[in-house]
Amino acid sequence: MRIARFSAGGDPQYGIVELAADGGEHPDTVSALTGDPIATPVQLTGERRPLADVRLLAPVIPRSKVVGVGRNYAAHAAELGNEVPGTPLTFFKPNTSVIGPDEAIIYPEATHQLSFEGELAVVIGRICKEVPLERVPEVIFGYTVANDVTARDLQKSDGQWARAKGSDTFCPLGPWMVTHLRVEEAADLQITTTLDGELKQSGSTNLMVFDIPALVHYISSYTTLLPGDVILTGTPAGVGEMHPGQQVSIEIEGIGTLTNRVSGTSRADGTGEAAK
Repeated sequence: MRIARFSAGGDPQYGIVELAADGGEHPDTVSALTGDPIATPVQLTGERRPLADVRLLAPVIPRSKVVGVGRNYAAHAAELGNEVPGTPLTFFKPNTSVIGPDEAIIYPEATHQLSFEGELAVVIGRICKEVPLERVPEVIFGYTVANDVTARDLQKSDGQWARAKGSDTFCPLGPWMVTHLRVEEAADLQITTTLDGELKQSGSTNLMVFDIPALVHYISSYTTLLPGDVILTGTPAGVGEMHPGQQVSIEIEGIGTLTNRVSGTSRADGTGEAAK
C-alpha cells in the first residue's frame, strides 16, 4: 500500500495512492483517509481525487525526530576519506528540516558546498525502546525516499553536524510511504540520484554496512522511538554538490521518485508548507 499526505486546497490529509502501473480500477488517484494512519485507526472517506489535482506533501512530519546514519556504505565513506565506523554513526535532524516533493531546498548563505545524499528512509509505527533484532519488523510502519541534504563545508568546520545536516529544508521526504515491503525486500532495493537528469548515484541497499534491523536495534538502545520518527539509513557513493536552479531526483526501486529544486531564497517569502 502507498500512503501519501496531500493537500487539495485545504488542510493536509492522508490517502491511499493507486498508480496506473498497479492495473487497478482507479489509476493515478488518491483516496482520502480519516485521521493519521501512523497514529490512529483510519478508514476511507469515499473521496477520491486524481493525483494530478492534489499537492503531495512530506508523507510524514515526525512528531519527535529524524535520526540519520553516517558512513553506512563503505564506498561513500571512502569517497570522503573516512573509515567505516565499528558501530552505527548516528545524528539527529530536527523535524523542521522536513519538506515534501517539489518543495525548494534552500541554499543557505552560510555554505558554499551543498550536497545531495539519496537514502532509504524507515518510518517508525509504534513507541519502542531496545527493540530486539527479530522484532524490528513489528515497529516499522513503512518506507519512503529521503535526501539527506548536507552543507559539506559546515560539516567539516563545525566539528558536529547540527547546522550541516539540520538546517531548514535539509530533509526532503516523499513522494509517499509504502507499507507492503518486508524488511528482507527493503534490504535489496536500487537507489539512483540524478542532478538535472544526469546520473550521480547508483547503488543498492544491500551494500549497507549495518542493515535495517541492526540500525533500529542500535538506535532504540539509546533513544525511545515514537510513531512517525524517521531513520535515514545512509547513502551510496556518488554524492556531490548542487546549486540554485538545479533539480535533484532520487528514485528507490519499489517506492517512487522524490524530486526537489534548489533555491537561493528563504521559505519566509511564502513558499513551502512551513510558511503557511
